[in-house]
Amino acid sequence: MKLGLHVSNFTFSGGPTQLRGDLVHIAQAAEAAQFDRLSVMDHLWQIHQIGPRESEMLEAYTTLGYLAAVTEKIKLLTLVTGTVYRQPGLLAKLVTTLDVLSGGRAMLGIGAAWNEEEAVGIGLDFPPLAERFERLEETLQICLQMWSEDESAFHGTHYQLGRLLNSPQAISTPHPPILIGGSGEKKTLRLVAKYAQACNLFGRDDVAHKLDVLREHCVTEGRDYEEIEKTVLFNFNVGDNGENVQEILTALRGYADLGFTVAHGSVPEVATIRPLEIIGEQIVPIIAAW
Repeated sequence: MKLGLHVSNFTFSGGPTQLRGDLVHIAQAAEAAQFDRLSVMDHLWQIHQIGPRESEMLEAYTTLGYLAAVTEKIKLLTLVTGTVYRQPGLLAKLVTTLDVLSGGRAMLGIGAAWNEEEAVGIGLDFPPLAERFERLEETLQICLQMWSEDESAFHGTHYQLGRLLNSPQAISTPHPPILIGGSGEKKTLRLVAKYAQACNLFGRDDVAHKLDVLREHCVTEGRDYEEIEKTVLFNFNVGDNGENVQEILTALRGYADLGFTVAHGSVPEVATIRPLEIIGEQIVPIIAAW
């Protein structure tokens, strides 16, 4: 089993003037602790589940590009991009650029988007849910075509692209892995089965049932269920001195037994670095053998 670090809170004690250095220390410590991947949210305001909307929030792909320059091995992605926040051709180009400049470490994390208040506030289009899922599917189709040798025009219901030229191409082969976030049984998991290399489920859900639903969609889509990476959201609260490590290991063992190979989530007090060190010392060596 592998771990992913999700940085969802940019409100650190040093404030904005030290934010750059804090992020470098976090990313490099995560890499040293052998986290497999590092993600940021694709939001423009802080989400209410974490803090006030007015709290610090960085644009996702600018942040990932910066983190690519200060790391060497860790994979980089959003968890997850709101499909309607960028035109699909531009999104494919952003992820391709990240992949090239990181040496093949980019992933495309994507979902249907949910934060209408943020979108309206910042002036982004936010169509109804059914249309957002239609746009998500077309976005996946466009990205996959741009990561192929097919430069022909794309004529969809919502997007019209004249030439899907993408130069340079991504380094990752056959393309940057696609992770679709969410656990909706009718649409989201169907899209995972049809297009994605990874899913990301909420740990609070009945994840065993969600995996069964994904397995059924794979049968319908003619997809090998085993080739899809199963990732789960997880809160790595190790405690001040690692007092919660055994509890975390027990929970991770349960997810591993269900077939999850990546636990991905936030680490409280991550900017102090010590929690990442504890995870690297006391958790990663054990779960690496699972």
